[in-house]
Amino acid sequence: MVGARVEPLVEQSGARPRPADGVLVVNKASGWTSHDVVAKLRGLFRGQKVGHAGTLDPAATGVLPILLGKATRIAEYLMEWDKEYRAVLRLGETTDTQDATGTVLASRSTTGLTEEAIRSTIGRFQGRVTQVPPMYSAVKVGGVPLYKAARAGRTVERESREITVHGIEVQGIAGRDVSLLVRCSKGTYIRTLCADIGAALGVGGHLLALERRRVGPLTIERALTVGEVEARFPFGHLEDEMISLDAALVAVPALIVDEATALRTLHGVPVPWRAAQWADNVGAADGPGGQTVRVKDRAGRLLALGRAPQDAGATIAILKVLAEGNPQPA
Repeated sequence: MVGARVEPLVEQSGARPRPADGVLVVNKASGWTSHDVVAKLRGLFRGQKVGHAGTLDPAATGVLPILLGKATRIAEYLMEWDKEYRAVLRLGETTDTQDATGTVLASRSTTGLTEEAIRSTIGRFQGRVTQVPPMYSAVKVGGVPLYKAARAGRTVERESREITVHGIEVQGIAGRDVSLLVRCSKGTYIRTLCADIGAALGVGGHLLALERRRVGPLTIERALTVGEVEARFPFGHLEDEMISLDAALVAVPALIVDEATALRTLHGVPVPWRAAQWADNVGAADGPGGQTVRVKDRAGRLLALGRAPQDAGATIAILKVLAEGNPQPA
């Protein structure tokens, strides 16, 4: 691993504090892979399950959601979050990886480019955009990750994918480098976005630097470095930084059930639709509709994730039980 490291903490006598189930926001340093961060924290949180949602390339920095305990069971739902990036696009150079870590394949002058042309071209990339996944990516074709083929010198045909750029803002232009703020849907490759913008301008381009500022509700302002996590952990000071499973799933509509139904829910028993009521109006407008829902008791405790039926005469299938013990009285 590259970059500064904090020396491992000396093991102290007695029981070590155990972080609660939830999501911890880590500010990943350049040079670390997402797996490096997980491996480091697994060594720190011994006996605790640790995972992550949303991989960052080693050269990128910023928000990496770390999932602890039962939060590892909701990763697939958190992957739906939109994201915000601060990126620097370097015009006039095309690389084989679409970023600054690769080999320069072509160089072109940017002398004739005007600020107006740069801004108007970038503006066309807002909205629904199709992208071809880069060869240096973990996308699998025929069960094999593309990066393995790329390292072997092979190019594999890939299908384009539709992503959404909710907003793209030019924050500054310094010579051939363009600073961008991008808000986008899951599955967006900022490297590819930069390469496509460069191609549209006729000079080529690649991603020079990238910082992820936000993943869903998780922002860079509340992120801790790995060193800060290590420093706070022995003193039990991570609890205030944790995001509960319920808060992490706030975008999923919630249903409330009574105490008797809650007890059955904890055992994975399907919930009759008539025994549940919407916690608010987030999902009520669409009816059951087969959507994923949070199932909560009357005290507001998250019990499980379920799949609502297609019609109101059936039951809610329990997908994942996320609570333990007896439901709390309202």
